[in-house]
Amino acid sequence: MSLAAESLSPSPSSSSGSDDFAALLDEELEFISGADSAFDPSASVASDDEEDDEVLAVVEEDDDIVETSTKRRRVEDQCQDRGTAMRPDDAIGSSKDVQIEICPPHPGFFGGLCFRCGKRQDEEDVPGVAFGYIHKGLRLGTSEIERVRRADWKNLLRERKLVLILDLDHTLINSTKLFDMSAAENDLGIQTAASKDDPDRSLFTLETMQMLTKLRPFVLKFLKEASNMFEMYIYTMGDKAYAIEIAKLLDPRNVYFGSKVISNSDCTQRHQKGLDVVLGAESVAVILDDTEYVWQKHKENLILMERYHYFASSCRQFGFGARSLSESMQDERESDGALATILDVLKRIHTIFFDSAVENALSSQDVRQVIKRVRQEVLQGCKLVFSRVFPSNCRPQDQMIWKMAEQLGAVCCTDVDSTVTHVVALDLGTEKARWAVDHKKFLVHPRWIEAANFRWKRQQEKDFPVALPKEKSKENAGTAATKEKSEENAATGS
Repeated sequence: MSLAAESLSPSPSSSSGSDDFAALLDEELEFISGADSAFDPSASVASDDEEDDEVLAVVEEDDDIVETSTKRRRVEDQCQDRGTAMRPDDAIGSSKDVQIEICPPHPGFFGGLCFRCGKRQDEEDVPGVAFGYIHKGLRLGTSEIERVRRADWKNLLRERKLVLILDLDHTLINSTKLFDMSAAENDLGIQTAASKDDPDRSLFTLETMQMLTKLRPFVLKFLKEASNMFEMYIYTMGDKAYAIEIAKLLDPRNVYFGSKVISNSDCTQRHQKGLDVVLGAESVAVILDDTEYVWQKHKENLILMERYHYFASSCRQFGFGARSLSESMQDERESDGALATILDVLKRIHTIFFDSAVENALSSQDVRQVIKRVRQEVLQGCKLVFSRVFPSNCRPQDQMIWKMAEQLGAVCCTDVDSTVTHVVALDLGTEKARWAVDHKKFLVHPRWIEAANFRWKRQQEKDFPVALPKEKSKENAGTAATKEKSEENAATGS
């Protein structure tokens, strides 16, 4: 008797709260099916109109989760008077009085019925969060969510694991609709390559969705190594069906994610992702996503990913005029691509978190502080001055690139002096840029800061040069001449 019709089957090897919940629901309800037959050979599946309702009872012993299922008769009237209920003994089938806590507050609901008292959810306004990705019809109250998270937190720390939330599109994969493919992609036979039965291929066709999906280089190795340090969730703004199909590509043996696949239908706030639907404590959660905006409440948990643009439609979506990786028949390198780089960062965060626990109480550890510490080491020791990078009518301190540099550990200022190490400019035609050259300081383009932010490592300054004014003028002149020639050819029909 499975209640996971709309979610992936739970992974038997997972120890996370969500998969424990899913597995226990299935296991206990299977047991009840057999037990009911033993008590009454002629018994059939109870309908919604029958007096007996199947509910889930959740109790706590010694701070561990002990979850049992039972068939309980509605006893609200009796509970109000005596605080007791008649419950069949699972072992021998006899009945006895069992003291139960009176609702409300309700710990949660399953199949529309309260875990504890059996009251229907639609009979009153019930606060809480729906966890449909674990089991359809599962809704937990605030206190129950906190209890499950505490138990999950203890299990994770015992196994020296943290929680990792993974976005899909542009982070682990890139997808495109077949009708969005460019002429160049069609000419190169991208769709044909995705149909080949090659166990090592990274390009796949989702026939039912008329889509192609490209796995980001190193992603399978990334998941394998990350699973040793983290309990992993998929969290996408895509539809449920799409999320499950991609999960099958990333985790064909269902050993990494189990039921922990969260889609747009599970979000509690429109156009926003939140850890409220994750059965893992915020203090141990690390997020990988290419979009910061959707994590407004959890920016301190976020590691921003460099976007993966394999298909031409992805480049068009974000306004890139250059050819896509697929059109150029290129791809990221596995050895030092985005995922390999971030895996090293995750290893460092994991090590610092648990090594610090030796010196401090483990309960006081917070992964957000570790992320902040690791990020601040990237440009530590650098003092930056910006030269005509920002609009003149704006405060430099309010600009994104300034804030980014400070988060990476750099000191930012507005005036040059002997302690300045870098001048950040768009071209060499400014006074501060010339000062940097004269005083043998680093002169870099703003992209140097952005690259450090994505790579979590100080980049070689020589790879981010600032253009000379005359080179810029020649480039502009050449562009203008080309445009003039094109317009002339168009006018003459040549």
